[in-house]
Amino acid sequence: MTRPAKSPQTLKWQALSRDHHLAPFSDYKQLQENGPRIITKAEGVYLWDSEGHKILDGMAGLWCVAVGYGREELVEAAANQMRELPFYNTFFQTAHPPVLELAEAIADIAPEGMNHVFFTGSGSEGNDTMLRLVRHYWALKGKPQKKVIIGRINGYHGSTVAGASLGGMKAMHEQGDLPIPGIVHIPQPYWFGEGGDMSPDEFGVWAAEQLEKKILEVGEDKVAAFIAEPVQGAGGVIVPPDSYWPKIREILDKYEILFVADEVICGFGRTGEWFGSDYYGNTPDLMTIAKGLTSGYVPMGGLIVSDEVFDVVNAGGDFNHGFTYSGHPVAAAVGLANLRILREEKILETVKAKTAPYLQKRLRELADHPLVGEVRGLGMLGAIELVKDKQTRARFPSELSAGMVCRGHCFANGLVMRAVGDTMIIAPPLVISEAEIDELVSKARECLDLTARDILG
Repeated sequence: MTRPAKSPQTLKWQALSRDHHLAPFSDYKQLQENGPRIITKAEGVYLWDSEGHKILDGMAGLWCVAVGYGREELVEAAANQMRELPFYNTFFQTAHPPVLELAEAIADIAPEGMNHVFFTGSGSEGNDTMLRLVRHYWALKGKPQKKVIIGRINGYHGSTVAGASLGGMKAMHEQGDLPIPGIVHIPQPYWFGEGGDMSPDEFGVWAAEQLEKKILEVGEDKVAAFIAEPVQGAGGVIVPPDSYWPKIREILDKYEILFVADEVICGFGRTGEWFGSDYYGNTPDLMTIAKGLTSGYVPMGGLIVSDEVFDVVNAGGDFNHGFTYSGHPVAAAVGLANLRILREEKILETVKAKTAPYLQKRLRELADHPLVGEVRGLGMLGAIELVKDKQTRARFPSELSAGMVCRGHCFANGLVMRAVGDTMIIAPPLVISEAEIDELVSKARECLDLTARDILG
């Protein structure tokens, strides 16, 4: 099939990319050859590229555009704050109204006993902050040897040196001599890919028990914390079996270590609750936040800290850590306006009662497709597993790159659906309507058909 010629403007922008721009998570050789798709505008749940194509954004940007694109309230909040106080830092016993009001607003919706927020520019910075704060906490308690943090294989906690180390992504660890010392990993609760002959519940208990095994292997006296996403996002929307989190809670109750919930993706409504920890009934000591906090309109992240942890750190003098943009006033103003929209428009209530159940019902209709081995999800998160054999869960040969073939068809047919290996994942804006969900599922089926044509012949 002959591809239509690109417009001169698109070619100009792609030349700028080739000549000057280093993009994140990109194969630079491939990007040089093909050029990026240039996104020029957005509204609601849709994007438009420089060639005029309309695209349903099934990934809410990068899991973050909760209230949809084009919300004038957020634009006005940023503009008004820029006029009044465009920037000032929060170092040296200084603050400003937006950051203080946002800290209060977050404490109001956080789990009980979590009333303090350290602000950062991203979730990655939030996890760097967590690592330093956790080790500082144990040192203040007279246990400086408690430094080791346990993460999960295939978990994702950002791409800074500490964040990438905390995460369990093999491809990231292979670049940059990671993980750094003091971080270890346990298996992920990925039944479809790794459960073998066990039932989901049996596997969930087994995966949880690996935490206790690792604590005993390292030594409780050396383990500082366990970090995990309620649902693993970038790892492929890994929804743990129902038996997993109750067993994890049981184990955590036995040992003197902190529990860190990475809520960067699950936080601010993606599960139909304010936080994934609320959905699962977990009680973390610290929670990393970002993405949905500002709906991605302005970069912002943070770390919510329990009262118990705060009391120890508060009594310990200086915490020698921070960022120029910690609590940036414009980001804080946008965050406040974003939380106001989520509350006043009852977006979480609509997700929980109406649109999330509808999305999960419609997505599961794709399970009858010959390429699909499993459809799973909760709230506004979903995953579609592409397989060669439905019964054995066997994958296609890696050289076929089934997931990338499917992703290519999605882009060409007006849908953003991400590929994690041969797992197709979605996380649409929380404001997606039932009609737009119908469109998403219809386009997904069309792209699965095209992928089957290419792979199966």
